[in-house]
Amino acid sequence: MKQNLFLIGFSLILLVSCNNTNTTESTGSSDNPLLNKFETPFEVPPFDKIKPEHFLPAYEEGMKQQNEEIAAIVSNTETPTFANTIEAYMNSGELLGKVGSIFSNTNSANTNSEIQKINEEISPKLSAHRDEQTLNPKLFEKIKNIYDQKEKLNLNEEQTYLLENIYKSFVRNGALLAKEQQEELKKINSDLSSLTVKFDQNLLAETNDFKLVIEKKEDLAGLPESVIAAASETAQKDSMNGKWIFTTSKASMIPFLQYSEKRDLREKLYKAYTNRGNNNNANDNKEILANIVILRSQKAKLLGYEDYASYKLESRMAKTPAKVFELLDRLWIPAIKVAKNEAKELQSIINKEGGKFKLEAWDWGYYAEKLHKEKYNIDENALRPYFKIENVREGAFTVANKLYGLTFTQIKDIPVLHPDATAYEVKEADGSHLGVLYMDFHPRESKEGGAWCDGYRAYHIKDGKPVTPVVTVVCNFTKPTKDQPSLLSMDETETLFHEFGHAVEGLLSKNSYPTSFVAQDFVELPSQLMEHWAFDKDMLKLYAKHYQTGEVIPDELIEKLNKGGLFNQGFVTTEYLAASYLDMAYHTVKDIKEIDIEKFEKEYFKKLGLIPEIDSRYRSTYFGHIMGGYDAGYYGYIWSAVLDNDVFDAFKEKGIFDKETANSFRKNVLEKDGIEDPTKMYVNFRGREAKIEPLLKSRGLL
Repeated sequence: MKQNLFLIGFSLILLVSCNNTNTTESTGSSDNPLLNKFETPFEVPPFDKIKPEHFLPAYEEGMKQQNEEIAAIVSNTETPTFANTIEAYMNSGELLGKVGSIFSNTNSANTNSEIQKINEEISPKLSAHRDEQTLNPKLFEKIKNIYDQKEKLNLNEEQTYLLENIYKSFVRNGALLAKEQQEELKKINSDLSSLTVKFDQNLLAETNDFKLVIEKKEDLAGLPESVIAAASETAQKDSMNGKWIFTTSKASMIPFLQYSEKRDLREKLYKAYTNRGNNNNANDNKEILANIVILRSQKAKLLGYEDYASYKLESRMAKTPAKVFELLDRLWIPAIKVAKNEAKELQSIINKEGGKFKLEAWDWGYYAEKLHKEKYNIDENALRPYFKIENVREGAFTVANKLYGLTFTQIKDIPVLHPDATAYEVKEADGSHLGVLYMDFHPRESKEGGAWCDGYRAYHIKDGKPVTPVVTVVCNFTKPTKDQPSLLSMDETETLFHEFGHAVEGLLSKNSYPTSFVAQDFVELPSQLMEHWAFDKDMLKLYAKHYQTGEVIPDELIEKLNKGGLFNQGFVTTEYLAASYLDMAYHTVKDIKEIDIEKFEKEYFKKLGLIPEIDSRYRSTYFGHIMGGYDAGYYGYIWSAVLDNDVFDAFKEKGIFDKETANSFRKNVLEKDGIEDPTKMYVNFRGREAKIEPLLKSRGLL
């Protein structure tokens, strides 16, 4: 569920559900394809022509062009207006935004040593460039002039919302600081930019470096044939014929932890995963994270905030750290209680089998799978054949079609970032073009772990004409083998629906300008809402078909699947909440001069009451979310969960495919997210603010 951050126009940090940037229409000819108009279907990036050496010159040209555009705004002698100041500012940096979107996606989904070096070089330059814009006193003076007279201007709702947020973003980025303080802020921003890049690169290196090589067939005991076959193919690609390789990629690791009878090997793989970035080697992230926490605290204090979380939360729905902790605490108490009971059940299985050991974190998945079978008489491997990746993808497409009338047609002759990716033209119910969707599903060494939605272009109006979006969904799902297709786990199925939910919002957005301000704790609503359709009985009948026979999933399997829906929710909720608490703990420290990351994490979890059988979903040294936009914001998933469960209740009241409800959600939320206050959007749709009870009920915590 990872989500990258883009700089739309590279002047404001804007969080969007599918982080899109605007397009450009450069004229003339250049040896650099990034500087030309894209002569491709739907003007998508010409990936087949773009080489690493093209990025730095294009970045430099993009910054140069935006500097000239800002200079033109500042030097304009006419009376400042919304059009010649705010609109001109929002439309600046078009080339830079285009280059940045392509580079960011390349760095995340198909990187190499050249790209990584470019990222190290360009990140501090981009940080300085952003500071040059947001700390430009003459530009801010013009923006403030418009802001101060906004009540007298005849602005529509979107313009008013954007004006207020642009003004506040300048203030939050130091526009009111004295010159000396602004220089200090620039230095902090530059250092943070470099450190977060290094953190991510270390994490990718750590993920790629570890391989659990199995040489004896008996060490594969308990593993399904499909898992063994995938590990064999991984080994063959590594020139280790006759052996099996498992990695810390979740598509490889999770099945091993679920089914391997070899406890020592489960422990080895699990610890390799949880110690990423914490091996006291060249890729160690402890000192990097410590410096990031300190610098973020200093930045907040410099800007007049009590702590970094207070700074970040001001522009979100939660507003204050106290509100975040209030929600987390309300969920933690019932969740940890349920988790402790689950741990006792798992320990009882160990004892019953004659195991002379205490349940550990690397045992949880294995014994939870046994308990799941015992309680519900269901084996996830009996479900996988019904969740062929192509069928799951079509299931997600079906939801969008039934709700919003969208259709998805694969485009064969179109450039793609990597050969694994596929592209689809998305059309409205009336057949009109809506946008392009890329999907890239399987892990590789050039791709970061996790799953995310991103974008190359966002919907906006240019010269009176709509510019349509280009969106991408990137995942790391179980790979197909030579003998069978990619068969998804329940978690992977849910993840596909989740990221597709982000994509639908990106496709349906209706911003007039290439700028939006999505509250980070609202951003997961569309994606988490889409998850509700994944395992609905009526929906399963439409897409869950056996990959060999074409048989629709039988009612007895659906019944077992739904009965087991609350299974292991204590664990799932507890591990997530622990990570959310850890994120907030780092970002609510005040006046910090130094921090021992290992000690801080250990003592915090002890104070929190996290049981040793459960680890935080993300430990400090591989907590990539808080590098890429979820700093003081990982709680946003559960905040949005309150919303999405309440929204799905609205659908259930009239039927999960009710067109009237879907149209209202589209018009009031999906089309307006980022250009209207999120609380207002929600109330306009639901008729009231969200209730927490549907969430508690859905997780068995009531």
